[in-house]
Amino acid sequence: MKKIVAVIKPFKADDVKESLTQIGVRGMTLTEVKGVGRQKGHTELYRGAEYSPSFLPKLEVEVVVPDEMLEKTTHALMESAQTGSIGDGKIFVSDVVDAIRIRTGEKGDVALT
Repeated sequence: MKKIVAVIKPFKADDVKESLTQIGVRGMTLTEVKGVGRQKGHTELYRGAEYSPSFLPKLEVEVVVPDEMLEKTTHALMESAQTGSIGDGKIFVSDVVDAIRIRTGEKGDVALT
């Protein structure tokens, strides 16, 4: 199993959710976060006023998928979160040792569905 964490622009949340749902990803966690990356120092427009943010609002999307869904999931994330402008975000992939459904005790890939 793989855990995929994507840091995306907040207004792309619905597109990402729809894209992941279409490929069969059943669960995801969204967290509001703030961060800074390569775009630091550039100005943003917020409610008509220009400002230089130190931390930008982002969303962190977390999903755990079976190994065979990794490529399809990362591709769907890239396609749905991309705007083509600086600050589109990043995708991180890590191994998951196990998953356990609390209600039933099911383990492994079965706990993901």
